[in-house]
Amino acid sequence: MKKTGKTLLMAVKIGIGSSIAIFIAQSLHLQYAVSAGTVALLTLMTSKLETFRLSLSRFITFGVTLALALLIVPRLDNIWLAYGLLLTLVVFIAECFGLRSTISVNAVVAAHLVTSRDLSGKSILNEFLLVLIGVTLAVVLNLFHANWSHRRRIIANMRRVEGELQQILNEVAAYLRQGDRPGEVWREIGGLETELQEYINSAYEYQDNTFHSHPEYYIAYFEMRLEQFRIIHRLHREIKRIRSAPQQAAVVADYLEYLAKYVVEVNAPGKQVESLNQLFENMRRQELPKSREEFESRAILYHVLMDLEDFLDCKTRFVAGLNEKQRKRYWKQAA
Repeated sequence: MKKTGKTLLMAVKIGIGSSIAIFIAQSLHLQYAVSAGTVALLTLMTSKLETFRLSLSRFITFGVTLALALLIVPRLDNIWLAYGLLLTLVVFIAECFGLRSTISVNAVVAAHLVTSRDLSGKSILNEFLLVLIGVTLAVVLNLFHANWSHRRRIIANMRRVEGELQQILNEVAAYLRQGDRPGEVWREIGGLETELQEYINSAYEYQDNTFHSHPEYYIAYFEMRLEQFRIIHRLHREIKRIRSAPQQAAVVADYLEYLAKYVVEVNAPGKQVESLNQLFENMRRQELPKSREEFESRAILYHVLMDLEDFLDCKTRFVAGLNEKQRKRYWKQAA
């Protein structure tokens, strides 16, 4: 449903933008007026930030295409040969400078110039105005982006991921305490990584459609959660190797349940790190295991605690990376 709404909005913007571009071009009595609509379409298929970058690139490569046309067209009478050579050079230069996205519009301009063989000032102005009209309409329409609803979806996804991680930690605790096999959450764990990748892409899209630096917060947040998820996935493989839960398993389970409560956005994990360090110290002071099986199980538990240490370290690095603006905007506090 979300994807359908987004697609519909893009389709409407393209339809309106292309139609208005053609109307303006026709009102100015420009030749190839439909091409203005094509330029608008090709430029609208980008984010707000990318639209500005692409628009500038279009004008730069337009100048390159025009210069090449002035050199090639008067010297070659054969249309297909002139167009082929012109397009080869345009594509080569665009690829060399990482401007592939400008090729399509320049191909249209080249086709007009080669077909008409008119390189007069009037013809060049005609082509420039077609590009200008299409690009301008795209820039204007791409200013209209539903950022408020996009941000709301991102926040909802943040809460969902936190809930999933909390549930996983609680299920691990239940397994260590009671020996019950982790339930449905583990069967869905593969899909969570895919979803996190989609959330990261959505955060990048949101950043590209705003003109502030702070939206990178969401990107960093989801990348942090993805890293934590992979650590939990590793932890899951560890606990499956425990044959019988030693006495220390209940203590680790208590810590997991305690930690789950703090898998939230606004939390610096200093106290959780201190508690984990104390748990490490307590385990070191305990007497050595009396059997090989107990030794192996306790070793696995120790690895689980090390995984949790990595889990907390992810959040610690995320918090340390927040700047003053991000702390004020997202955590409602000064740096």
